[in-house]
Amino acid sequence: MTAIFTVPDMTCGHCEKTVRGALAEALPGAAVAIDLTAKRVVIEGDAAKAEEAIREAGYSPERAAV
Repeated sequence: MTAIFTVPDMTCGHCEKTVRGALAEALPGAAVAIDLTAKRVVIEGDAAKAEEAIREAGYSPERAAV
């Protein structure tokens, strides 16, 4: 399942690395695409786990329409 999130407080490369690392830990092997300019994260996997991982990393994900 594809999950798309807007993460408005993801503002720099360090933020991107933190979010990517949190998702890799929560959903190993899942495909993750991050567009820092659009503040968008697309992940193939469990949307609820992905959202929780992003929140635990300190960010505020908002689900976007697929």
